[in-house]
Amino acid sequence: MARQSLVKEFFLFIMHEKKWWLVPLILVLLIVGALMLFASSSPLAPFIYPLF
Repeated sequence: MARQSLVKEFFLFIMHEKKWWLVPLILVLLIVGALMLFASSSPLAPFIYPLF
């Protein structure tokens, strides 16, 4: 429940303050984080780590 309210509050903040540039920034950070999380346990990890 708390997570839903946090996401809702974040989007309300973006809409109220007109800070639409934050949306792509957050999405890219989430994608990079997911890539690092999933790639750390795969055989591709040694090839991905030098990129970061």
